[in-house]
Amino acid sequence: MNELHALYQTVESRKESAQEGSYTGYLFQQGLDKILKKCAEECGEVIIAAKNGKNPDTVLELSDLLYHLTVLMVEQGIRWEDVEAELEKRGGKAGNLKEFHQVDKNS
Repeated sequence: MNELHALYQTVESRKESAQEGSYTGYLFQQGLDKILKKCAEECGEVIIAAKNGKNPDTVLELSDLLYHLTVLMVEQGIRWEDVEAELEKRGGKAGNLKEFHQVDKNS
């Protein structure tokens, strides 16, 4: 996760002192709605790339998604350490499959 921490620091510094022409600065200027829109857009692109079965394209789209999620995290004051701590808690769980509501597709 060292690369993600480095990305976080870069994004955080761009928020604190936006440089002219900085895409990251632009996202922060536009605000939360723009950041969320980009996260949703990138998520869709990950799905399409994965569905097409082209791993290099999926890697590119995952990288874009992680970047935009990092921008969201900085905007919301959520650190990677917070996410890592939650993942650690979940890693110790076993047998936690949730039962899902069955939908009758014929109705």
